Amino acid sequence: MFELNFEINQFLDTYWQKKPALLKQGFIDFQDPIAIDELAGLAMEEDLESRLVYQQDQQWHAECGPFKSFERLEKDGATLLVQAVDHWHPDAQQLVRPFRFLPNWRIDDLMISYSTPKGGVGPHIDNYDVFIIQGEGKRHWRVGARQTLPEFAAHGALKHCAPFEAAIDVEMEPGDILYIPSGCPHEGYAIEPSLNYSVGFRAPDQNDLLSSFTDHNIDNNENALRYTDIPMQTREQPGCIEQTELNKIHQVMLANCQTPESLIPWFGCMISEAKHDLDIAAPEHPLSDQEIIEFLEDGAQFTRLGGLRAVYFEQQPDLMFINGAQYNCENFTKLAHYLCDQDETASELLVLFQDQPKALSLFTKLVNSGYWYAE
Repeated sequence: MFELNFEINQFLDTYWQKKPALLKQGFIDFQDPIAIDELAGLAMEEDLESRLVYQQDQQWHAECGPFKSFERLEKDGATLLVQAVDHWHPDAQQLVRPFRFLPNWRIDDLMISYSTPKGGVGPHIDNYDVFIIQGEGKRHWRVGARQTLPEFAAHGALKHCAPFEAAIDVEMEPGDILYIPSGCPHEGYAIEPSLNYSVGFRAPDQNDLLSSFTDHNIDNNENALRYTDIPMQTREQPGCIEQTELNKIHQVMLANCQTPESLIPWFGCMISEAKHDLDIAAPEHPLSDQEIIEFLEDGAQFTRLGGLRAVYFEQQPDLMFINGAQYNCENFTKLAHYLCDQDETASELLVLFQDQPKALSLFTKLVNSGYWYAE
């Protein structure tokens, strides 16, 4: 449905996490996958995160959804933003797929915004990489090189940065793509009513990782290693923590993460768990293994639920992680890897199910959980 119109390897070598780039007509003959009234409808739902940003009396304002009405969008200078639209709108989900030349686990979600003329969210710096696709309308963008700037709260829900010199100053048209690396200040304002699509890439920091790893250990490590003294002798300086004691504390803290492989059970669960709600709709009547086979033989295609995360590790290929849960696929790793690598599956599954009843049973379980659905 959408095909990138630039040389991917050249982009990765020249721009990825190095400097911002305007990819003129990155999508040729771009057609919006969602209508403005559909986006507004999603912003009325409690399960989706949405915001309305506008200026009034030279002051910034931000309201959080769900919304019941959109009078503000009848005026200039307003922007409606909806997060994780790819979780809820199958056509919008298609816009994420062209960017899977990057690892799936790094993709965060698709945010869609609609702005009236002069609408924007102000100058700011994001701590993640993002591709911004221009849909309907035109928008003026300014992007600076990566730099450290003073930041301040323009509103309780808006963080802005100080003025910056633009490395890119451009008027974007439908199909243009703007790549902005983490740490680059940017601001965009609609010239005319505009739709924008932002494909963001998650990059957890040390605090995120350590907090999650600690929670995982608390939940799963009943026999946690406890500090014990080295051979003790009388202390002439009892107020001093000696080097050997600090070394021992360090060893205790690192006991569960001494090798990269020891992080797999935790990281697989953590990184595969969706940050935003999923539109899970399990079949009203659970399917049997035989019915799955019949669907496939009749030419059915199974599609992965929008926003669902499924990953595996090169170092331990027999484990698959889906939406925060671990699955053992010791005897059918090809199926596990296929499901993680592909958004859509069809008759290829019949080959992977041959003489593999456990593989078929697992896939049936995933379908009945609402993670894959038949089209």
